[in-house]
Amino acid sequence: MEKFTEYLLNITEPFVIEQLWIKLEIWLVQNVFVLSNLVQILVVAASFVGARIAAPSIKAWFEALASGRSLETSARRLARVAAPLTLPLIWLVVLWLSVMVAVQLPAPHQLMQIAVSLLTAWVVIRLASQLVRDPTWSKMIAATAWVVAALNILDLLDETVALLDSMAIQLGGLRVSLLLVLKGMLSLAVMLWLATVFSRLLEKRINKLPNLTPTVQVLFSKLLKMVLIAIAVIAALRSVGIDLTAFAVLSGAIGVGIGFGLQKGVSNLISGLMLLLDKSIKPGDVIAVGETYGWVASLGARYVSVVTRDGIEHLIPNEDLITKGVENWTYSTNVVRLKIPLGISYQSDVRLAMALCLEAADQVPRVVKDPKPVCLLRGFGDNAVDLELRIWINDPTNGVSNVKSEVLLLVWDRFRENGIEIPFPQRDLHLKPPAEINVRVSGDRGPEAAKTPRSGGKKAQTREAAA
Repeated sequence: MEKFTEYLLNITEPFVIEQLWIKLEIWLVQNVFVLSNLVQILVVAASFVGARIAAPSIKAWFEALASGRSLETSARRLARVAAPLTLPLIWLVVLWLSVMVAVQLPAPHQLMQIAVSLLTAWVVIRLASQLVRDPTWSKMIAATAWVVAALNILDLLDETVALLDSMAIQLGGLRVSLLLVLKGMLSLAVMLWLATVFSRLLEKRINKLPNLTPTVQVLFSKLLKMVLIAIAVIAALRSVGIDLTAFAVLSGAIGVGIGFGLQKGVSNLISGLMLLLDKSIKPGDVIAVGETYGWVASLGARYVSVVTRDGIEHLIPNEDLITKGVENWTYSTNVVRLKIPLGISYQSDVRLAMALCLEAADQVPRVVKDPKPVCLLRGFGDNAVDLELRIWINDPTNGVSNVKSEVLLLVWDRFRENGIEIPFPQRDLHLKPPAEINVRVSGDRGPEAAKTPRSGGKKAQTREAAA
């Protein structure tokens, strides 16, 4: 503490202050008040002023894109994130162009390069914090951006790149270094993200084409997505200088292993393409597979999403739709016939009951008029006269049980108003009268013994009769 106080007292002396001011002037003359540095500072300032002037109009354009409905959700979100960063983005683009011009002249550009590095790191961190929802990935991107910017400012980026490139192994004719792996991962992530964004945009455009059926739209969308992903992977590998022919033998062996291990997956993929090509099942169809009944929400590469009336979404493998029996209620037409069994008592008027059933069916809006509802006498059951009401609907996607319930409720009202009885199970019990019992006494006694009964004979006869 005493030494620090002594130092403060020393620097307050006029001579020491004069010496520090002289050193500052020398540093400013040698590093700041240099023509090349002054030009770079002016370029950085001029680019900021130009960005400040152009930012409001471009920011308004970003906000219009973010609030509009013409783009995908991801594109609108990107525009919403880019709107607050309009000024630094424009400033960064102008500085990049200035650095490229300075490199081509050539001209000094160290200060502009430092400004570009710091501004790039700041923009990348802001975009990562807004676009990347996972906090771990966001922190990794921010750390990487700051490390690259710091290495660039300290002029150690080239040495670091050389060090990463020296850490390599040789796999046949392919040299794999740590730098190559990092570049490949970064390129693949960017390419896959771009492929996903473009596939969504193209899928939205395809879905708006009126001349294509829903099945063809889904087929084109899936094929385009697969092609874009394949192009992204190939472009990422080519961007880091990897020769794809080096993977020919390795990919063949991997393909054989994958073929045995992913038989079901490949089968579902091929089955999905078959479903799209033959148009047997398409989005919006009402199907029944086993115990599952609902409408098709989407067709995927591995499964078909079927949503039931209770809101449960069943993911049925494509292979099951090819190999098992499927009821498609809307394959060729949406008109579906429903059978509603009924029963009336034997004391009721059958013809009146049939007319009342048809009258009730005509009162339901969802029951179509052509074909007309029909009520048939199906037979004479043990407890009731069996009737069957047959109705037609053209919107099975809105449910089947609900329209049956509405018809049955109206039939119930009509039957009660007109005295038509709906019986319940009955059983008749018939009791038969007891049969006469003839008693005959036999034995080896004479006529006198037969005439004179033994003591307790009447009771004995009663016991014999009971026996």
